[in-house]
Amino acid sequence: MVEKHPSLDIVGSDGTELAGKKIVLCISGSVAAYKSIELARLLMRHGGDVTCVASKAATDLIQPSYFKWATGNSVITKLTGDLEHIKVADYKQSDLIVVYPCTANTLGKLANGIDDTPISTVLSVGLGSKIPIIIALAMHQAMYENPAVVSNIEFLKNKVAFISPKFIEGKAKAAEPEEILDVILQRFGASPVLKGKKVLITAGPTIEYIDPVRVITNQSTGKTGVLLASEFVSAGSKVTMIYGPGTEMPPKGAKVVHVKTSSQMSEAVKKEMRQKWDIVILAAAVSDYTPEKPSKTKLDSDLSRISLKMKKVPKMINGIKKIQKNVFLVGFKAETGISKEQLIKKAREKIVQADCDLVIANDIGTKRYKENSGYNNVISIDLKNTTESGWKEKSKVAKFIRKEIEKRIS
Repeated sequence: MVEKHPSLDIVGSDGTELAGKKIVLCISGSVAAYKSIELARLLMRHGGDVTCVASKAATDLIQPSYFKWATGNSVITKLTGDLEHIKVADYKQSDLIVVYPCTANTLGKLANGIDDTPISTVLSVGLGSKIPIIIALAMHQAMYENPAVVSNIEFLKNKVAFISPKFIEGKAKAAEPEEILDVILQRFGASPVLKGKKVLITAGPTIEYIDPVRVITNQSTGKTGVLLASEFVSAGSKVTMIYGPGTEMPPKGAKVVHVKTSSQMSEAVKKEMRQKWDIVILAAAVSDYTPEKPSKTKLDSDLSRISLKMKKVPKMINGIKKIQKNVFLVGFKAETGISKEQLIKKAREKIVQADCDLVIANDIGTKRYKENSGYNNVISIDLKNTTESGWKEKSKVAKFIRKEIEKRIS
């Protein structure tokens, strides 16, 4: 078993917006290089996996072992037969490359396709493989205003993202690590509105036992709920997901409570509602009915027929506002074979009945949905407004739903 580096204990301690993200941090030879350690730690505290690439000038200022200590990953100071530049900057090998600080020299090499150092080679590969690159410049103000530097910035401005330096005491000083962090978090979906919000999401189907081995369930995969959980994790929210037996993998960074039956999901929701939440999203496809008296032993498979007496499963959504009146409550309404007007009417009836703030409604009986359930078209409905997502991949539908919630709580 590989022992975890002690520095990784801080990962995710301040948030999970960067969970699962691989970030390459390039440090060139500016006096501001010492701040890169702080940036690396900030990125890790928000869930990032950081690998440092340090120039010779940077290692003259800071020993490579310091970068290894800070990130728990080996630092790249030279390129060998292991092809370090390919491992971190080839297609889809990393999620982001950050140059902090970036000198005029490093900028010029990137703009002119020169790759004679580890950093310039990583950047050359990264630019070609279209990994997003963020550059935080640092140099004397006169260098920053050099026509060649201005020309290099102009050439790269639509190819990489620049974070402007601060002009102090005749120097173009690198932005502070916290400013770089904010830019990165926003790039990965962090939201000033949703950051820090506590979000409870139910997702997936439930199963209802007929006997110890046979169940009644539905065809929900849990995909929409999982994608929503991922959206809110990326936004900087603190997410707890109560998950039925779906087939989709829950996102990293969310606390997951696994359940099977509607009763177990209801109990888990009641337990979680003992703490305060900002947003509750009930996206699970909970069974409407459950066998009244499940058999305690396996039913004989030779029986020609069996009769089941079913009882109604109480609607979880109806009790949420009775526990926490001020929570922002989102429900889902799925119907089959009805008009858009009827769907909106039923959704608004649900809003009144459950005192919820928003209902996401869709018709799952359409031919288009049946042919490709990886796509969906939902309507965001409150008592005054309706907004339709249009037919989109479910990942884009999840983004649409997140934005609909975000604009209502901002």
